[in-house]
Amino acid sequence: MTLKYPASNEHYLPRYIDFELDELTSAPAIAIDGPKAVGKSETATRRADRTYFLDRDNERELLQADMDALLLSEEILCIDEWQHLPSVWDAIRRNVDKHVNSRYLLTGSATPLEGVDTHSGAGRVISLRMRPLALSERAGIEPTVRIEDLFTGKATITGATSYSLSDYSHALCATGLPGVYEQPARLRRQLIDAYIQRVIDRDVPDQGLMVRKPESLRAWWAAYAAASSTTTSYIKILNAASPGDSAKISKDAALGYRDILTKLWLLEPVPAWFPNRTPFKRLTAAPKHQIFDPGIAAALLGLTPEMLVSQESGSWELFGQLFESLVTLTVRAAGQAAEAKVSHLRTQGGAQEVDLILERYDGKVVAFEVKLKPTPTDKDVRHLHWLADQIGPRLVDKVVVTTGTHAYRRPDGVAVVPLALLG
Repeated sequence: MTLKYPASNEHYLPRYIDFELDELTSAPAIAIDGPKAVGKSETATRRADRTYFLDRDNERELLQADMDALLLSEEILCIDEWQHLPSVWDAIRRNVDKHVNSRYLLTGSATPLEGVDTHSGAGRVISLRMRPLALSERAGIEPTVRIEDLFTGKATITGATSYSLSDYSHALCATGLPGVYEQPARLRRQLIDAYIQRVIDRDVPDQGLMVRKPESLRAWWAAYAAASSTTTSYIKILNAASPGDSAKISKDAALGYRDILTKLWLLEPVPAWFPNRTPFKRLTAAPKHQIFDPGIAAALLGLTPEMLVSQESGSWELFGQLFESLVTLTVRAAGQAAEAKVSHLRTQGGAQEVDLILERYDGKVVAFEVKLKPTPTDKDVRHLHWLADQIGPRLVDKVVVTTGTHAYRRPDGVAVVPLALLG
């Protein structure tokens, strides 16, 4: 893929979503959804002639006062944080129905509050998810293996990287937030902690959930982070959030936390794969838990890069889980640009499981295993071969993502790709 739209800011890092926006230039309305601070406004405003920032009272009041007239424009309009004025969504939908010449980009960090009635926008407004920076989107990373090419079945698996376990631990803990990840370590830690605290103190109450004990929400969120890349039951997460506490968080309260954080795009579980036209009969329906950014998960758990790489600290297993989270972020972002969606496969009882299934719009599949080691063994790839036996030519490539230094293809056809080379 080659980015068509020129960067107006020399410091702007092209994002996978830019490729999608390049190919959707004729769409009358596109909504870019995602958590705060992932770069939605920067990406959208670059492409707009006029932007209304609706988290500012004066601009929200201006648009509300004369909405019909201001939305009729020959310019490309960006409506930033549109959820602060939900009626703008329906006004844009009506303009799309009327085939006006205006074009719209909407960005949002939350879904509207319950009770606010807006039309779904189906068939009128295209929705795109924007996530934190995948590793391959960050400065200094030069991928050599493209997910888009894997779907051709003829991808060239080559390249070398100097990225080490220590580098991955630092990249993971730095987060993929554009304004955070390159900051000095102490400032970065302060910014990450402030981000988490704002979610608890401001963003969650703004969504209508009054949290009497903010520490309970943080404990539940941390327990959820500890379950990253697993299918741990919500009951176990709930118990982990309040060990030995006679006044445990209720299940309803925990599910309320989950729903609110989902509306804020801060949780993004990997759904179980239920493919059509396959012989599978006993697949688990449980999703894999994921927080939107593995660096936020690490901060919630009090983990540092040094702790992750220390096998004596008890954090090694968590390093593996969070490394899979970082791989998932990369596969999701690059996969979305290739019109593919991510899920996972696990048979009931766990006899067979595949970490990530990337399925394109045409039914073609690329399967990924994730290993926190440089060189996979035959045992590590056995589930990939099992999947190939089940779905045949639909599986166009099999990949093990590692922490090694070289990308290569094994004699059995499995591609071995260090994460730093995947994009």
